[in-house]
Amino acid sequence: MGFPANGSSEKPLKFLIYGRTGWIGGLLGKLCESQGIDYEYGSGRLENRLSLESDIATVKPTHVFNAAGVTGRPNVDWCESHKVETIRTNVVGTLTLADVCRDKGLILINYATGCIFEYDAGHPIDSGIGFKEEDTPNFTGSFYSKTKAMVEELLKNYENVCTLRVRMPISSDLANPRNFITKITRYDKVVNIPNSMTILDELLPISLEMAKRNLTGIWNFTNPGVVSHNEILEMYRDYIDSSFTWKNFNLEEQAKVIVAPRSNNELDANKLKKEFPELMSIKESLIKYVFEPNKKKTAAA
Repeated sequence: MGFPANGSSEKPLKFLIYGRTGWIGGLLGKLCESQGIDYEYGSGRLENRLSLESDIATVKPTHVFNAAGVTGRPNVDWCESHKVETIRTNVVGTLTLADVCRDKGLILINYATGCIFEYDAGHPIDSGIGFKEEDTPNFTGSFYSKTKAMVEELLKNYENVCTLRVRMPISSDLANPRNFITKITRYDKVVNIPNSMTILDELLPISLEMAKRNLTGIWNFTNPGVVSHNEILEMYRDYIDSSFTWKNFNLEEQAKVIVAPRSNNELDANKLKKEFPELMSIKESLIKYVFEPNKKKTAAA
């Protein structure tokens, strides 16, 4: 197929990024700028094959990144009533991009989701037994997750695709409404369940390095370990707002205020940790990348 073997690419890097208006897509552009990597945003629609071929012909990238997709606004409940739109982008679009990239001999770094699993008898809550890359998704409670699991299964057959299972993404930008921390600080009530999560400030630079190494296949793209809602909110109170309070409710009560059930799980991050031994545990990463930098800002204000 002509995909580069693992190792460094020979010609200068040039990244083609889809998802310019999205949170991760925007951050990827900033990262490329800070690292001096040449990049352009794709202007084509994912479901329009000709527009993707045109982008690739114009940009001549060494690697393609897909951070475009439908998560729904304000949340995944939107997908329940917009199923065709969700399929068009998350299924048809993603597969089309993977297929075009394969045709052109290009690796696609695909920011996917780990919200396709839920705790079960073999992976009990608080057991430390996480779902591995090769495990079959067992959560189809939301239409969003259902489409993402379908696509992951199909993309396994594309040897040019690197699938990154992101979960409950968090960044140091606490003003961003997409930030998991910001979301839960604004809810009236929160559940309290340990979960694997992705600290973007630490992991997005790792994804660029994965492209440089031409890594492919499925990767659990979360920090090792789990953290619960209450543990995050306790940190928020201790570092950011000492007067902050919150109320908990259980899954049965939560079910009454959401349309689709939500995924709760632990992903096994050993594969990523082996490739990147410097990867920090979720609680360490939260303190280093999110709470410490924001604490300094508030102290200086």
